Amino acid sequence: MKPQNLKNHIRFYTAHHFVYYPVLIGFLVSSIYFAFKTEDHLIWTFISVVFVFLFCLAFMLRQHYGLILQDRIVKLELRYRYFTLSGKRFEEIEYQFTDEQLFAFRFAPDNEFLPLIDLALQNHLSGNDIKKAIVNWKGDYERV
Repeated sequence: MKPQNLKNHIRFYTAHHFVYYPVLIGFLVSSIYFAFKTEDHLIWTFISVVFVFLFCLAFMLRQHYGLILQDRIVKLELRYRYFTLSGKRFEEIEYQFTDEQLFAFRFAPDNEFLPLIDLALQNHLSGNDIKKAIVNWKGDYERV
């Protein structure tokens, strides 16, 4: 596995992104085509609506459960790291950050973590700016 950084940290789930979704899109396109080219407009329109619903539902469910859990775990990890490195509770300053900022901190190694938190507080850095400020990227290889 190659080292993770800002440019390659996005992760794809092969079964969904490259198998399920393309097949579902193929069926959706076919059903829309048949809705206009056959005598059975109503049934093919209904089938098209069902495919759109399945597409949306699969995407939302796949993302929703995994991401909510991951968000909670990342926040707990940040609290633990902050306490371990500073001896203080992160909850005292955590409310000053958005979720986007908090999740960006997870890529900072321990030696950059506390200075980066101070920098983000002073300069109101966005999550993307926090990621760009990381010198030695700490990959998160177990993300959903």
